[in-house]
Amino acid sequence: MDGGQTSPSKPKRSRPVKVAEEIKQWVVDRDLKKGDKLPNEAEMIALFAVSKGTVREALRILEAQGLIVTRTGPGGGSFVGEVSKDRALSLLGNYFYFHDLSLADIYQMRKALEPELAATLAGRLDAEQLETLSVMVGSYDTPAGSAEEEKDQHIASLAFHAQLAAFAENRLLGFMISFMARMLTEMTVYRKLYDPPNHELWWRGRRHQLDLVDALRRGDSDAARSIMASHMATAEELMQRQEASLARRFIPD
Repeated sequence: MDGGQTSPSKPKRSRPVKVAEEIKQWVVDRDLKKGDKLPNEAEMIALFAVSKGTVREALRILEAQGLIVTRTGPGGGSFVGEVSKDRALSLLGNYFYFHDLSLADIYQMRKALEPELAATLAGRLDAEQLETLSVMVGSYDTPAGSAEEEKDQHIASLAFHAQLAAFAENRLLGFMISFMARMLTEMTVYRKLYDPPNHELWWRGRRHQLDLVDALRRGDSDAARSIMASHMATAEELMQRQEASLARRFIPD
């Protein structure tokens, strides 16, 4: 200890939580895959030297996390599961729910990651993938005439970015960009950042996306990176302007 000060102690983990971690490590050490069966309850009690109640609680923890699946009946038991991407995004979203993320927080990450994703995808997408992107941009080819249409266009535009993320070979990069697209979609809806319709945001955003698809088709990674960087900077500026305008509407004179 330095200067007589004690370091803050870590919160103690319960026995079931510790056993759940031990089970996860046991699965990793044996390179078990999705669908592989775990030892039965009696075997786990002996394996981890704990009580029946502790084993059951540990398995409930892992099942709640989506890491195991329990089946009843003949051939039943506990099996290795796999956390779906949608579930993982939801769990991460729950973590940030009370952290009051701002547009600036999200765009700081988007500006760092999405231009690099665009660059890595240039020349790597097949005709079907490029057509998917083109169809998505084509779904909002006219400016919104109402706040409800504007909301739908915001969501569709962010879905375009989520689709790019789904094409990523780097799964961590793709996951993080998908997460930001989801958070921004939710933020847009609950903060009503689509009202009133913003035709400049629609026009400039769609223009960037059309140019990006063209750069991806040509295999021009430098252009793809530059277009996406410009797209992110423009979107952040216009979204923040939209948010400020919305805030002023609720400030009394």
